[in-house]
Order: sequence, then structure tokens, then C-alpha cells
Amino acid sequence: MYPHYCRTGFGYNLTSGVKKLIIINGVIFLFQLLGFNKFIGLFGLTPQAVYHQFMFWQIFTYMFLHGDVFHILFNMLALWMFGSEIEAVWGTNRLVRYYFLCGLGGGITTCLLSPTATIPSIGASAAIFGILVAYEMMFPHNIVLVFGIFPMQARHFVILFGVIELFACMRYTPDGIGHFAHLGGMVVGYLYLKNILTWGQITKFIEQTKKKKKQETREKKQVDLCLVKERVDVLLDKISSQGIDSLSKQEKEFLEKASQFIQKHEEV
Repeated sequence: MYPHYCRTGFGYNLTSGVKKLIIINGVIFLFQLLGFNKFIGLFGLTPQAVYHQFMFWQIFTYMFLHGDVFHILFNMLALWMFGSEIEAVWGTNRLVRYYFLCGLGGGITTCLLSPTATIPSIGASAAIFGILVAYEMMFPHNIVLVFGIFPMQARHFVILFGVIELFACMRYTPDGIGHFAHLGGMVVGYLYLKNILTWGQITKFIEQTKKKKKQETREKKQVDLCLVKERVDVLLDKISSQGIDSLSKQEKEFLEKASQFIQKHEEV
């Protein structure tokens, strides 16, 4: 049983795991400030790229990128305030594993609920919302100062934010906030802590998704290959009956490209 008690403030110092996570996020954010924002397209979470270009690493890497100073400051402050106390009970390894699990859960939820999205999602917020759920389950009666002013029990605080994110997801307006990721981080964190969801299930889901998309791509290539061959056969018949000079410039270019395409994609 975790200690359930009421107190205000956060008396824990910066713990080891939380410190490392903050440093990692901070260093990567410095790289962004130095002009590496182009990496957002590669490492931010773009569901369409995950599905169609197999950029599955984005489900993990997006949580290390942030939009601006206030974005990372808010997330890292929340990580320290809530994560350090959790780590003091759980230990470093469990805290870090849980952090990444909730971040992955937020990324997967985003891909599932907005598969056609082309705007990258970034930030550690999904992991942070998962941390909030763990804090509420461990210390439901602790007092949290909302916006540093309004006192509220942790359980009411987390329920409030959960309801806000749920309604935001139901409305799904493009406000630039990853509501699906936030809600996904909370739900995955809750299911994990209730032993309903395990790391093995998450890994199995990702592997099955990869295999499914690869199979769909192979099938599409086979369809494209058949269509190209049909068009090539028509042009070859034209050459046989009318000569090579009967082909237009575009048809000749198509034959050249089709030859390369068939050679590349035809199964041996």
C-alpha cells in the first residue's frame, strides 16, 4: 500500500531518473534552438508518415521534442513535481520505464485516432499525463495547487484534466494541442498500473502493425506491377504492328521507366 496522506507542496529533491530525463529533454531542446528544427519533420510524430513511410520510430522520438521554452518548462516542472515523489517509492528503473510506456501509449493513440494527420505532434505531455495518473493512484489525497493558486486533491485534479482532454478529443478541433496523446498517456498509464496492459502487449501491437502495413505495401506494389505490365503489353503490341516510331515521346519514356520498375519490383 502506498501512503495516503494530505500535504501541500513538493518536498522531494530532484531524483536520479527524473534528473536524467530532464537533462535529455533539455539537451535535445538546445539542439532545436541551435537550428535543428528541421528534425521535427523526421522525429516528430506524423501519423501519415508512420503509416505510409513506416517511420515507426516517431512513436518514440516525438516525446523528446518541444515547441518552445514554455512547452518544455511546463512539462519538466510537472515531471519534477510529480515524478520525483513517485520515483522515491518505485525506484528509478520503474519510473523511467513507466514514463516511456505512457509516451508510447500517447503516440500510438494519436496514430490510431488521427491516422491521416500531416502535422507533427511533439512533446513529453503524454508521458507527463501518465505520471499524473500514477501520482493520483499513489497519493490521491495530496493537495495540488492548480496554477500555483487553487488547492485541489490530486484525485480531483487528475479527473478534471482527464475530463477536459476527453471533451477536447470528442470535439477534435485543430488547436495545436495533442489531446489524443494526452488522453492516450493517461489511459495507458492507468491500464498498466491496473495490470490490464503489459509491455509485451504494447510490443506485440507495434510488431503486428508493422507487419500489416508491410503486407499492405507489398500487395499495392503487386497491383501496380500488374497495371504497369498491362500497359507495357499494349505498347509492345503497338510496336509489333506499327513499329517503334509509332510511339510518342511520352510512351517511350514510360517504357523505359516501366522496365526499371518491373526489374526492381518483380518477384524472382
